[in-house]
Amino acid sequence: MARLLLFALCVLSSVLASAWSMGNPFYVRGRVYCDTCQCGFETKKTTYVPDARVRIECRDRTDLQLRYSVEGVTDSTGTYKIKVEGDQADRLCHVVLVDSPLADCKTVDTARNGAEVILTRSNGAISDLHYANSLGFVKDKALPGCAELVKQLLESDE
Repeated sequence: MARLLLFALCVLSSVLASAWSMGNPFYVRGRVYCDTCQCGFETKKTTYVPDARVRIECRDRTDLQLRYSVEGVTDSTGTYKIKVEGDQADRLCHVVLVDSPLADCKTVDTARNGAEVILTRSNGAISDLHYANSLGFVKDKALPGCAELVKQLLESDE
């Protein structure tokens, strides 16, 4: 009898945990910036892009077919928070840049145009909130003072 009760409790807790993880959406948060110094990374002269569009794409690991996609828009601080419905299990998920509203900062930085995000609870994740690396566009023309900033950065490395 005790074994049967223990077995029933194990099965019930497993079913409840599975139902909880399937019902709870994930939220992915990150930022979109404009590389105003054309450095390839964020600096103190970096600005963040409001109203930039980003998309989360989840692809099948075997055939790379798109299985889930959802878009979001950054707020006034260049931050987005996108709701992802369901556990994406074994899929490859990335946040990718879609569009910048800034006429002089629309070029996608190919080294910072996407960020991988893991959106499954099968790895033991307990938080609904996942953070993605910043994504960047590059300004058409570097701002004044950028050469001095880059020089300072290089000198501080020595």
